[in-house]
Amino acid sequence: MNSGLWRYADWYAPIPAAARLTLGEGNTPLVRSRRLGPSVGLKNLFFKLEFTNPTGSYKDRFACTAISDMLANGKTECIATSSGNTGAALAAYCALAGITCEIAIVEKAPEGKLRQMLAYGAKLYRVRGFGIDSHTSDRVVECLRILSSRPQAQMQISAFTYSPVGMTGVYSIAHELVGQSPGPIDHVFCMAGGGGFVLAVARGFDQLVQSGRISKLPKMECVQPQGNNTIAGPLKAGLDKCQTVECTTRISGLQVPQIIDGNDVIATCRASGGTGHVVSDEAVFEVQSRLAKEEGLFAEPAGSTAVAGVLEAARAGQLDPESNIVCLISGSAFKDPASLEMMTRNVTCPMLDLADLERRVDAAS
Repeated sequence: MNSGLWRYADWYAPIPAAARLTLGEGNTPLVRSRRLGPSVGLKNLFFKLEFTNPTGSYKDRFACTAISDMLANGKTECIATSSGNTGAALAAYCALAGITCEIAIVEKAPEGKLRQMLAYGAKLYRVRGFGIDSHTSDRVVECLRILSSRPQAQMQISAFTYSPVGMTGVYSIAHELVGQSPGPIDHVFCMAGGGGFVLAVARGFDQLVQSGRISKLPKMECVQPQGNNTIAGPLKAGLDKCQTVECTTRISGLQVPQIIDGNDVIATCRASGGTGHVVSDEAVFEVQSRLAKEEGLFAEPAGSTAVAGVLEAARAGQLDPESNIVCLISGSAFKDPASLEMMTRNVTCPMLDLADLERRVDAAS
């Protein structure tokens, strides 16, 4: 099997070919910005559309590799945490593999994402304070670690700290981008919760540097909402360590108040020449709406966060207008119905009688 995600199997943790699952993940499009980039003077802004993956987010790359590894090792129980996208991806690949899936959910996870996980047959439970308070969040992970210590079980959390094998599947984004980009990539803007996404993409690019396919790393730019500023703020301030916070952001998927992969993200971004970007929830929701109305891209708030970061950086004069810049759009707006309601609350779809429509035709003639 050498299509989709497994085209780059030699770059991941080794998984036997017989155990490699697929739902058609990977090979997501890279499209040029027609309006948002030019609106802030950026001539070469591109969007990597990870919401075209099978369950609607980049987490399918993680889940595909993680659950394939479990299948190869005879595991039958997946124990996980999620705010939504990881859980949906794990639940789907567990269903494919015939592995049971039990997921502890952050308190504020969107209902749409819960329904998706339940549809795949996962067993879910919310934990009060999880995803808000760092101590509670750490204790939840410790409880799951104990549950997953049984021989048949394995814990899967989309972070190198907990699931390094699964995270190697996310390297594929970098490999795809090098083949898709019209020229060398100068900046990659990536949102962060716990930081594993940024780190995986950077490590994928590092593989390409080490193999001689590209000459240098793109500048890795880490974007976070103000209400979960664990990594981006310290990175921007020149600090070497990230910080725990009491999470207040409304951006689902980025509600990760504890330190996970954050310290490695700071070191990696700084070594690449990149920095941190902190954006408001309001800016993210505005960009989500603009992506839909000006680019035709249906992104969830977390998936719009990197774009909010690049627009603010451009307005501040921090980017060369000629640079090749990629924003990773991580997930679909279908996953977050509450944000869609916000986007469309001032418009309606009226019911017309046929006579009303005929009058419109007459008026337009």
